[in-house]
Amino acid sequence: MDRKKKEILTLSIGIALLPPLWAVLAPYIGIKTGAVALICAGLYVTNGNKRKDGLKIMFGFWCGDLWAVLAIIIMEYINLNPNLELFLTLGILGFFAVIIASLFEKVIFLPSWLCGWAIGLTIMTGESIINLQSLCIQVAVAMAVGVWYVGAGVDLFTVCILEKDKKTGN
Repeated sequence: MDRKKKEILTLSIGIALLPPLWAVLAPYIGIKTGAVALICAGLYVTNGNKRKDGLKIMFGFWCGDLWAVLAIIIMEYINLNPNLELFLTLGILGFFAVIIASLFEKVIFLPSWLCGWAIGLTIMTGESIINLQSLCIQVAVAMAVGVWYVGAGVDLFTVCILEKDKKTGN
């Protein structure tokens, strides 16, 4: 079998094993937002599976998660036209996300911040303020799992299997 086919097969096996294990385990540890891990792993992979960027990708996701909570709280207390409220909140927070991430680009990956913000808003919008803390934590855990277990984990699984195969001369 040629190298490309081995890579595809190994990646397929990694994807068939690791994410489903997380999907089964997540509810047992109180995480109802487990699918977030797949989204976050996708962004990690899109960045080239660079483990050296894993922390800043994860921190970016976490900033986005907190940004979503902040946006929801702000919109809860602003009493304007709903469209104007949404536009101003997203515009101002988006502006500051870019500024802050650019100031701390060594530790925060802006694309993951923006993606994490969208994830957080999608999951938490419509929830009561009381539930936000629990959801924010669940989303943050799923984000970390996405970067390290699904993203880096599947990559490491693939690399290890291919290296072992290479050593056996196949």
